Amino acid sequence: MFKYFPTNYVWNLSVDLAIEMGARIGEIETMCAPLQDAARQPDAAATLAFRHSWEAMADRLCELAAEDEARGRLISAGDKLGRAATYLITAERLQAHGAPGRAALYRRFLDTFARGIALAGENCERVEIPYEGGVLAGLYVRAQGVSGRAPVLLQLNGLDSTKEMKYRVGLPHWLAQRGISSLVLDQPGTGEALRLHGMTARFDAEHWASRVVDWLEAREDIDPQRIGCEGVSLGGYYCPRAVAFEPRFACGVVWGANHDWRDVQKRRLEKEGSFPVPHYWEHVRWVWGARDMDDFMRIAEQVHLDGVVEKIRVPFLVTHGQKDSQIPLKWAERTYEQLVNSPKRELKIFTDREGGAQHSSFDNSANAGAYIADWVAETLGGRTTAAR
Repeated sequence: MFKYFPTNYVWNLSVDLAIEMGARIGEIETMCAPLQDAARQPDAAATLAFRHSWEAMADRLCELAAEDEARGRLISAGDKLGRAATYLITAERLQAHGAPGRAALYRRFLDTFARGIALAGENCERVEIPYEGGVLAGLYVRAQGVSGRAPVLLQLNGLDSTKEMKYRVGLPHWLAQRGISSLVLDQPGTGEALRLHGMTARFDAEHWASRVVDWLEAREDIDPQRIGCEGVSLGGYYCPRAVAFEPRFACGVVWGANHDWRDVQKRRLEKEGSFPVPHYWEHVRWVWGARDMDDFMRIAEQVHLDGVVEKIRVPFLVTHGQKDSQIPLKWAERTYEQLVNSPKRELKIFTDREGGAQHSSFDNSANAGAYIADWVAETLGGRTTAAR
């Protein structure tokens, strides 16, 4: 794990995630060098300093992109806007719920990301899926080198990630190379669903996942028999739950298992394990729509997979980092052990040898992501060699 701030796990996690999303080390140095003292301060003042520094770099990149665009250099402009968006979402996810300016910062991030995608001509399309009188927003990435209907992998956020973060880390691109399309979703409790529409998380993930499968089945470029599901971090709970109760999924993958999130919360109350974001307890109450801590803990009691994964009857891959300090390795082993009815189950532990040993491989997503992409391609009928 790259530790720019020796005493601040949450900020190091954010920096490492930004690197995985394409941040440049020189820009990281410019943003982080002034923050060493702030990293040791209380959350509220420190996260505001973090925001100002990272937003300033985004401002600079947007100015440079405008100069590129004025000269007709649209690909270069799009690339700079893509990094600016990465820095904006990194700053936004550290702010407390209701922090002044957070909503505006998120909307700016969405606009910057969309503009960067359009100028760079990336293989990425924003889509909206009808749900509960509103929409769930997603990013759709098309398989490369496929004629006719392609397999697709639905990809789910964790507790505090967004569809754009998962897109930038790279799995949709790696899958597209292998002939697999991707739908990266802001499910209830994450991204746009939470921030713009007030859709909070729910333990019965199949409720919204089934609507997404309906939408995918209606597309003429998707093979309805080859729809898989993947989840990262808390998505390591949502994904198995959805696959267990939605039989149309053809396979499942967790990138960081999360078998018993209720137990993780109890341990965190006892100061065990690392937090992914500052203001953690306020954040989880916001995500789950809890009135107070008692209400949140009652909700958390439902967020586990005992008696659930036994219902999965399709191929399933469980991956986990050996050094995960947020979710203990034992929960990956528990998920694997209970996959007794899966015709093809696999447990892959990422170690220092191949990288990706930290939580959901934020220390090195490339090798871990390639392993997942290859497994999905082999399972859904993609390819593991370059298209000719």
